[in-house]
Amino acid sequence: MKNVPEIFGSMVFNDNVMREKLPKDVYKKLVKTIKNGERLDLELANVVAHAMKEWAIEKGATHFTHWFQPMTGITAEKHTSFITRQKPASGEVEGGSIRMEFTGKELAQGEPDASSFPSGGLRTTFEARGYTAWDPTSYAFIKDNTLCIPTIFCSYGGEALDKKTPLLRSMEVLEKEAKRILKLFGHNDVGRVYTTVGAEQEYFLIDRELYLQRQDLRYCKRTLFGACPPKGQELEDHYFGVIKPRVSEFMKELDNELWKLGILAKTEHNEVAPGQYELAPEFSITNIASDQNQLMMELMKVIAEKHNLSCILHEKPFAGVNGSGKHNNWSIGTDTGINLLEPGNTPWKNKQFLLFLTAFIKAVDEYQDLLRVTTASASNDHRLGASEAPPAIISIFLGEELTDMLESFVNSQKYNAKGKEEMEVGVHYLAKLTKDITDRNRTSPLAFTGNKFEFRMVGSSLSISGPNIILNTIVAESLSQFADILEKSSNFEKDLEELIKETFKKHKRIIYNGNNYSDEWVKEAEKRGLYNLKSTPEVLPQFISKKNVELLTKHKVFAESEIHSRYEIVLEEYIKVLNIEALTLIDMINKHIIPNSMEYTRALLDIVEKKKNLKIKFEVEKDLINKISDLTKSLYDKLKKLESYLTEAKKIGDINKLSKFYRDKILQCIDVDMRQIIDELEKTVAKEYWKLPTYGEMLYSLL
Repeated sequence: MKNVPEIFGSMVFNDNVMREKLPKDVYKKLVKTIKNGERLDLELANVVAHAMKEWAIEKGATHFTHWFQPMTGITAEKHTSFITRQKPASGEVEGGSIRMEFTGKELAQGEPDASSFPSGGLRTTFEARGYTAWDPTSYAFIKDNTLCIPTIFCSYGGEALDKKTPLLRSMEVLEKEAKRILKLFGHNDVGRVYTTVGAEQEYFLIDRELYLQRQDLRYCKRTLFGACPPKGQELEDHYFGVIKPRVSEFMKELDNELWKLGILAKTEHNEVAPGQYELAPEFSITNIASDQNQLMMELMKVIAEKHNLSCILHEKPFAGVNGSGKHNNWSIGTDTGINLLEPGNTPWKNKQFLLFLTAFIKAVDEYQDLLRVTTASASNDHRLGASEAPPAIISIFLGEELTDMLESFVNSQKYNAKGKEEMEVGVHYLAKLTKDITDRNRTSPLAFTGNKFEFRMVGSSLSISGPNIILNTIVAESLSQFADILEKSSNFEKDLEELIKETFKKHKRIIYNGNNYSDEWVKEAEKRGLYNLKSTPEVLPQFISKKNVELLTKHKVFAESEIHSRYEIVLEEYIKVLNIEALTLIDMINKHIIPNSMEYTRALLDIVEKKKNLKIKFEVEKDLINKISDLTKSLYDKLKKLESYLTEAKKIGDINKLSKFYRDKILQCIDVDMRQIIDELEKTVAKEYWKLPTYGEMLYSLL
């Protein structure tokens, strides 16, 4: 058994390594840069770069890369070797020896070609160059013998071309506004305020050979058809069940690799659907958590292949069973050890907690549309709203006790705390169990779970940067407004209490403690005036609304041009995804589904002919032939309709209209009209002729 403490963080240029490898004065300066946000000078960077290179070479690294998060895809990297030719001596034409070199300039800044990355109009053709800049707050690490340096990525004009730059901006804004509030409560010793995130990652694993046989999985990351197997998830026997040996081996290697990279992979288990699993790390500071989640997704795919498995991160790879999400556990704390969402033993008396809690409630209510934008994608649209995931309606679950406490506070009523309630399990010698007063409403998109909020609408394939940029910014806006009021107060206690009461009264419509999956909630939410934005084309225009643009530009989290660029990129990606799905389905119908169905029909006709000769009845064969013929004809008609839609789509110039056309016409044709026919054909055609892996084979391939 490996010594976990020894391997943990062994491939990370972390604080312990820096303390050991750097001169004391350089180490102190670098720590100031990291903790206080002081600008990095080139002289310091040169010393750090040399130490980083020597350490990396000791670990077997031969290359370095500026590692960043582009606006599409998981991560991006371009490898450059440390190898450098010695300058020739005087009189020599060419130097004969080489050395390993890495400079401060190479560490601090890179200049890659940005033309291959989408910019949404931020980058002109003649300004294709982009810039990467080292983020010293996120540790460098070694992956595949390459020193990976976490960076931001920007255009020639300085606009953000990545997911991380706005995240770092939002963290600074929240810190600034939170410190204003904390000073009012007498916390003058607080140096840093930061948000933390723990991202629970759900995913599917299937046998790789089966995966490769499904063209739709390879190109679209989801199945475009597939009849439900006799057994799905209705027995609910997968969650916390025994982990299968192949999966267990995969998880063991994944854990080891994540631990080497300093990622606290903590909990893993089966999920609700067959073939579905979850990995939950411990929380980290948000920008680090974002880096680590991207790494986690990347390593899941790589390590799965080593075990002849395929890891599927799509939100809904299989219809009829639960899709995959990514639960974003968000909290806010200080460098002095205070969790600002910790209620304490007497939360009704903890006005600091109540103020930060109501700031969050106000933020979510006022910017529910903007928060919903962060979960919008073609893939997540398939998951949200099904009876497995939160609907497209944003709401907050506080739990009955915390809600009652707030109501009592607002109405100036004495609150009688219930205290911790013990559970009776009927076995006297077992330790007494206490109920969690916050509960955990699994149907809520945003649930308070003790000292954090769990945002459950995030899709499994999405970066957590997006949701946390918005959570940080909208809470910062609430705190800013609170600080503006309270800093002018002549009676702090009185005005504080009044502010909490008025804020809760005004925004409590966003709190719902019931079943979010119910039809009743949809009706109730409409009465409350809450948004119900069901699809990406509906959601995305909210991103560029006047209210939301003003918020994001006010706090300098995004420039207006960056907002519009992201709007264009997400809509373009939505259209491209559906276009790829349409073309893939057309190809699979022409090359597999119709030929397979015809081949079976031919076999049935041969049987009919033989039975005729023997004067044997052939009603069964006749019925099957007619059924397959009718289904095939219907499918062929739908195929021609889909092809005509694709031709029509080419004539639509407006990107918003085009996205709605793809949703209303092309997606409807793929997911409803054609899918029903293909699934019926799959159930009718004999297995030896239906040569594509079925749901039953794929979902239960690891048993």
